[in-house]
Amino acid sequence: MKRPILIHPDPRLKKLCDPVADLSDDLRTLADDMLETMYDAPGIGLAAPQVGILHRLIVLDCAKQDNGETPRPLVMINPRILASSDERSVYEEGCLSIPDQYADVERPKMVEVEWLDRDGKLQKEEFDGLWATCVQHEIDHLDGKLFIDYLKPLKRQMITRKMVKLKRERARP
Repeated sequence: MKRPILIHPDPRLKKLCDPVADLSDDLRTLADDMLETMYDAPGIGLAAPQVGILHRLIVLDCAKQDNGETPRPLVMINPRILASSDERSVYEEGCLSIPDQYADVERPKMVEVEWLDRDGKLQKEEFDGLWATCVQHEIDHLDGKLFIDYLKPLKRQMITRKMVKLKRERARP
């Protein structure tokens, strides 16, 4: 089931999320719903707080289907970055909670991440390039941080004003 995506500014997007204590069927359903919502948006990542749930759960899939890559949906429960490279990379980032706004953000080029999968198995993987950027962006959401928080104040305020206007327009009957 597709879920509505919160639009910035929303106080739930700035909250620290709670670790997931147990893997319930409800949590797996939430993960499935988040993947459906992400693909429909369309996006390459989505964090639980973006659908109003303050749990440490993210989904992502950076495979480029238009290039013939096989989809690779990942469900990450309680993800954490174990290591990151000194080498940096810059990607133009966007966010489903900040529609149609993009900006260059610099992050570590590679990260090693540990998480529980949907079956409760501990996973560990090194991510590079777009996958590394995406997983860092989504983990930031779990810590109440948005990609615009990396921008200079003026640019961040300009984007926030656009989002306030967008929310007002969407609220009109």
